[in-house]
Amino acid sequence: QVQLVESGGGLVQPEGSLRLSCAASGFNLDYFAVGWFRQAPGKEREGVSCISNIDGSTYYLESVKGRFTISRDSAENTVYLQMNSLKPEDTAVYFCAADPQPTMCPRADFGSWGQGTQVTVSS
Repeated sequence: QVQLVESGGGLVQPEGSLRLSCAASGFNLDYFAVGWFRQAPGKEREGVSCISNIDGSTYYLESVKGRFTISRDSAENTVYLQMNSLKPEDTAVYFCAADPQPTMCPRADFGSWGQGTQVTVSS
């Protein structure tokens, strides 16, 4: 059974950092494109970051460029989203998603989704 589990969310002060994890079971995440999305209350879901399974290239939403970094850990079968210099507007539920189709990022439609992890940035 294909499963994605996010973790690492929480409450952090502005300018703080969090590292989100997207752990996969049932498949090798190295062969999948992986995306991170977020949805804030009353807003549409938006793609935050993505890593390609074709060439490893990455995509970042303009508002997070220079602050967020997506990376793979093959040994842990996990994709991380390192989030630095967090802002209150980064507050949202963050989801990871994966798809085996050869993908150049960004991409909106992924086949498998995690349950989400809450990130709250507040003083």
